[in-house]
Amino acid sequence: MHMADALLSPAVGGTMWAVSAGTIIYCSRKLRKEMDGGKAPLMGVLGAFIFAAQMINFSIPATGSSGHLGGALLLAILLGPPAAFITIASVLVVQALFFADGGLLALGCNIFNLGFFPAFLAYPFIYKPLAGRAPGKGKIIAASLVAAVAGLQLGAFSVVLETVASGISSLPFATFVSLMQPIHLAIGLVEGLVTAAVVSFVYQARPEIIASVQEARPLARTPLRHVLAAFLALALLTGGFVSWFASKNPDGLEWAIAKVTGSEELAAAQDGVHARLAALQNSIAFLPDYTFKQSGQQPENRGRQESSLGTSVAGIAGGLLTLTIAFLFGVFLRKRGRAA
Repeated sequence: MHMADALLSPAVGGTMWAVSAGTIIYCSRKLRKEMDGGKAPLMGVLGAFIFAAQMINFSIPATGSSGHLGGALLLAILLGPPAAFITIASVLVVQALFFADGGLLALGCNIFNLGFFPAFLAYPFIYKPLAGRAPGKGKIIAASLVAAVAGLQLGAFSVVLETVASGISSLPFATFVSLMQPIHLAIGLVEGLVTAAVVSFVYQARPEIIASVQEARPLARTPLRHVLAAFLALALLTGGFVSWFASKNPDGLEWAIAKVTGSEELAAAQDGVHARLAALQNSIAFLPDYTFKQSGQQPENRGRQESSLGTSVAGIAGGLLTLTIAFLFGVFLRKRGRAA
C-alpha cells in the first residue's frame, strides 16, 4: 500500500506531509512523558522486524496479487500508539530514502495511511476492547483479525481518497475503491493472523510488555533481553534470507491500478516537483527496489545470484538502519523528557 508520487498532486502530498509531521510532533510530546530505558530498544528491534516483514509479499490466491504486513497494529499493541506511529514512520522513511520504496512526495500519505488508522483507531477502539486486560489465545486472534482488517480497510480507502482528490491520474473513484477494498480485506486477514501469532508469543514470554502499554506503566524493570534478541534475530533472518521467497506478484495497490489502467505503475510528471523529488530519491537510494543498481546486462544465472545477494544486503542494512533511527529517536525523547 506504498503510494507512488505519480498518484498525488503536490497540494495533496504536501498537506499529508504536514499532517504526518504534526502527528509525529504530537507523539513525540506524549513519549517524552512516558519514555523509559526499556521502550527505546524495543522500538528499535520492532522497527527492524517490521522493515524485514514488509519485504515479504505473500500471494493472494486466485487474484494474481500479493500483500505484505503493515505492522502498525502490532507495534501499537507492543509499544502503544505514539511509539508505534514514530516507529512505523522510521520504517517508511528508510524505505523511501534508501530503497526507493514509496515516493518522497507520497511519504506523508504513506506514514498516515499505514500508521494512523491502525495505531490510533483500530488499536484503542477495536483491539483493546475485544482483547481485554487478560486476553486468552482466542481473544487475541479475534481482536487481531478484526482490528487488522479495519485498519487496512481505512488505509486503503484513504489511498483512494488521496488519489482521487489529487486529480492527476485516470482512476475513477467507484472502480478504484471497488478493487482496493476487497483485496485489502484479504491482506488484512493475513496481517491479523500474523499479528495474533507474534502477540501470543510476547504474551507468553513477557506479558508485562503488553500490560505496560495498557496501563501506561514503564518497562524499565521488565527483563527484555531475550525478547529483544528474538526480534533482532527474526528481523535479520527474515530480511537476509526469507525475503528471497517473497511473491513477485504486484501488491494490492499495484494490482488495483493495473486492473483499471492496464499498467501496474503510472508515469509521473517529467518536470516540476515530481521530477525534482524523483531525481533526489534516485541520488540517495543505494539499493533501489531492494537490490543492487544495475550497471549493464549480465548472464541470467549471475543476475539471479546478484539479485538474491542484493535482497539480503537490503534486508539486513534496512533493518539495522531502521533499528538505529527508531532507537536513537527514543533515546533522544527520553533525554528530553528527563531534562524537562
